[in-house]
Amino acid sequence: MKSIRLESRSASRGNFHQLLAPLLFIAPAFFIFFWFIIVPAFQGLRMSFMDYSFFSESTFVGIQNFSRLMSDKVFWITVKNTIYYSFITVALLTIFSLIAGLLLHDNTLKGVKVFRASMYIPSLLSMITVGIAWRFILGDQMGIVNYLLRTFGHDGMQWLTSRSTAMSSVIFVSIWAQTGYYMVIMLSGLQAIPHELYEAAEIDGANSLNAFWHITLPLLKSTVLAVMVLATIASFKAYELISVMTQGGPGYSTKLIVQQIYQVAFTEDRLGYASSMSVVLMIIIGLFTLLQFRIVGSEYDYE
Repeated sequence: MKSIRLESRSASRGNFHQLLAPLLFIAPAFFIFFWFIIVPAFQGLRMSFMDYSFFSESTFVGIQNFSRLMSDKVFWITVKNTIYYSFITVALLTIFSLIAGLLLHDNTLKGVKVFRASMYIPSLLSMITVGIAWRFILGDQMGIVNYLLRTFGHDGMQWLTSRSTAMSSVIFVSIWAQTGYYMVIMLSGLQAIPHELYEAAEIDGANSLNAFWHITLPLLKSTVLAVMVLATIASFKAYELISVMTQGGPGYSTKLIVQQIYQVAFTEDRLGYASSMSVVLMIIIGLFTLLQFRIVGSEYDYE
């Protein structure tokens, strides 16, 4: 009986330590997440129902801020710009990162590590740094691209100051700066696919296209979904790059919701109204993420 009791006590003590150790490790991260993510989120939700300001007394106004949003033309222009920017950026990032991952997946290729590093390095740079660099490259008068065009007898283009090209230029730079980051995620998914499946498909007479369509894509669904969700959240929060390159112009052609929220909150001192915009932004991101889960699918066949 004593031995049984001692074994049960040691087992319970072991289970307690096995549970306590992980909790202690995640406690700092949970504390930071709670106080700097969860609490501000609920505070922002509360402020969206108030006429909130730094320099005046705050009052509860109910859904008045949301009603005002319905007739705010500038806000809906930024919503349209944000959805357009996010849709194009996420689609191209997913495609290009997948292509880059497929091309650089083979570890036996000569210089593959150099190419991977060169693809990944832009994602390590600050978006402010990227924006400043590309603003000089695409500048109207002193830009490198326009200088080369004039050298070969062509007229320079207004890459960042024309409504027809400003958004396209921002999207191009965003893809250039972020493709390497998502390529690494794609590489991790590709390397997790058993090579025996490709060998079996080759024995059965399948070519490279058939193997990609019937093996790679189905087994890469979870990775593709992760890339799409992360890229969507990042694109909806894009601020530094656009602020540096175009400042939301010309006009409102490249102004996204985040820029409008910052201007209303800290330039116009209407924090309650800006918080209602943030709530709408959160709902839009949630809807886009849910749509991606429905399109890509929630079941992954790895058996």
